[in-house]
Amino acid sequence: MTLYIQPYPFRRVARRSVEQQQPQQRSLGVNIREEDEAYILSALVPGLKAEDLNIQVLENVINIEGEYKADEAEYLLSELPRGTFRRTLRLPTQVEAEKVEAKIADGVLTLTLPKAESARPKKIKIAVQ
Repeated sequence: MTLYIQPYPFRRVARRSVEQQQPQQRSLGVNIREEDEAYILSALVPGLKAEDLNIQVLENVINIEGEYKADEAEYLLSELPRGTFRRTLRLPTQVEAEKVEAKIADGVLTLTLPKAESARPKKIKIAVQ
């Protein structure tokens, strides 16, 4: 059996160069999970390097900014992200900003945001008499 795929003949593809297209302001999608000692934030940032991102932490507010650079090629269909993005998140507890770790591997940004000492759970031992 052979399957032929043809484009819809009445659909016109608008061919515009990258300069004619308006850059879009995007929001960055994230996953955040809570552990005993820290919050772990993950975000997809395909094609970006560490120098393409600006990450700021102040108390319990995290701000992530970046930009996807557009190339000069002309495409029939362009779905890959381009333009700037910004995401500001407020966590439920304060974070130790000087101990935040960030890494990018395989297009995934991972932030380890250690909780402030006052926000960490304390184990209390019970004295048995």
